Amino acid sequence: MTSLADLHALMARIGHPVLRTASPVESGFADGAPYRFEIPSVEGPEVLKAVVEEADRLGVPLARTSQGSGVMMLTDAEISEMAGIGAERGIEVNLFLGPRAAWDVGGQAKLTQAVGAAARGNAMVAACVADALRACSLGIRSLLVGDLGTLEVLRSLKEDGTLPAGLVLKTSVLMPLTNGPTAAILERLGATTVNVGTDLTVPHLAEIRAATRLPIDLYLEVPDDQGGFVRFYEAVEIVRATAPVYLKMGLRNAPNIYPSGGHLGAVPRELGRERVRRAALVQRLIEQLDPALAKQVGAGPAPDLGVPEV
Repeated sequence: MTSLADLHALMARIGHPVLRTASPVESGFADGAPYRFEIPSVEGPEVLKAVVEEADRLGVPLARTSQGSGVMMLTDAEISEMAGIGAERGIEVNLFLGPRAAWDVGGQAKLTQAVGAAARGNAMVAACVADALRACSLGIRSLLVGDLGTLEVLRSLKEDGTLPAGLVLKTSVLMPLTNGPTAAILERLGATTVNVGTDLTVPHLAEIRAATRLPIDLYLEVPDDQGGFVRFYEAVEIVRATAPVYLKMGLRNAPNIYPSGGHLGAVPRELGRERVRRAALVQRLIEQLDPALAKQVGAGPAPDLGVPEV
């Protein structure tokens, strides 16, 4: 019978060691920063304006915003306005590819979130490609991908010049990434930044870092439908073990606003402001626990950010 030590030795030999502790890493983003802040659920230009305004007011260094409702839920004018704001401020504006199983006529996604972002059938993959082409034509250079096959298709379209070569392809938290081998697969399929499982321990995160040099996205405060964890006091340890990492500020005890729109009134805008306030709280805590690390926080513009081109 193979012993536990033998199994761990085997995993190490194939390049995916089992870690019980995490050692500091010396890697960072293109500008050298070990961590940046990402504000998710920025669902349109009015929310983006509020987020930028609040970041200025609270002194939060803002590198990336992301959106969850999808390209198909925005007008051309709205996308262009968001792209203009991102370009002016040097901020990456990331938009989700719209079609997904959770909104489709199928039944499985109504029972489990495990397939919620999957593209059901090749026509839905084609619809995701259409979203990508439209967003890029309006200046967007960062897309959020929830389906594995769609990710590989987008990579091939980048390679043949159909999509911009520098387009950021960010994997969604709805596409589970919980170990090193999976991270390596996503990198091979074309991911340029990877969103990891919300409940991973720091050693788990270090195993993913050992498998890929891609930036990692991690919720420090997690929406209720993804676990509802609040991990502020782990921020320093997480950055040390996983840099380069986007610290992503969700909100516990907040409504799911997807798909967003005017029918929700001021709710998306005020949620955006609160996410920025949460980032300010985390930055203050990092300043308290590791002042030298706090001074290294990254923001836009930077060469590896998918800043819109308008």
